[in-house]
Amino acid sequence: MTTAAPEARWARLSEFWADYRQSKVALVALGVILLVVLMALFAPLISPQDPYNQATLDLGAARLEPGETGPAGYVHLLGTDAAGRDIFSAILYGLRTSLLVGVMAGTCALLLGSFVGLLAAYHGGRIEALLMRVIDLQLSLPAILLALVLVALLGQGLPQLVAALALAQYAYFARTAHGAASAERGKDYIEAALATPLPALHVLFRHLLPNALPPLLVVATVQVANSIALEATLSFLGLGLPLTQPSLGSLISNGFQFLLSGRYWISVYPGIALMLTVVAINLVGDQVRYVLNPRRSR
Repeated sequence: MTTAAPEARWARLSEFWADYRQSKVALVALGVILLVVLMALFAPLISPQDPYNQATLDLGAARLEPGETGPAGYVHLLGTDAAGRDIFSAILYGLRTSLLVGVMAGTCALLLGSFVGLLAAYHGGRIEALLMRVIDLQLSLPAILLALVLVALLGQGLPQLVAALALAQYAYFARTAHGAASAERGKDYIEAALATPLPALHVLFRHLLPNALPPLLVVATVQVANSIALEATLSFLGLGLPLTQPSLGSLISNGFQFLLSGRYWISVYPGIALMLTVVAINLVGDQVRYVLNPRRSR
């Protein structure tokens, strides 16, 4: 039994990868995500300067065009902004923050939403009706509207932003977990587990959660991309992270006023980085959803 379980898991992973790589677009998207993650992790080694260290900034290098050489002697591949900040370096550091916010907010929303959805399916009756009506009410409102209200209540900062994004998006996970768990709730093995004196958490996480994991993973990929986009939107509006913390949204906002003067690179290049990251994550999520769909023909 102990050797068969790892072999079975490895066989499932091999089958999943064989199905996933059938899509060349999904493979390219996965490569883009890996490249973005590596560039963000090794930003201090790749970037020519620390764009958020005031001691390294030079106003003499402000608003240089892409490809120009600055006073420090190195070429600014994507130009500089009004503070003399290298755009390429700022994008790398901004990716670190945006990815961190997206993963943390998606993970917190996954944990909270899964627990609420499984709890509703486990108890049923009035508790289920009450919890799902709250979830339905939240799903009827745009996530950006909820995020704006929560950020206004919680204030600025990385923990507050992550909490706001998680609370604005957990309902998607709750609805998915509830649907998957409700389909298993009436089966014999669940009824047998409920007839034993097992703790409720044991039934939730040992029996109901494994059946809800595949659709939850699909929702998680989409919500990570949504969290990155929401963070960029809030930072662009000045309600997300403060200007002292790098993010793609704040970079786009910093250069927006210079678009009409022809200095497009200050906003456009961070916008391209944001678009590529979000689109790549969504394409990977679409392929994962296709592979994990039990109704597709093999």
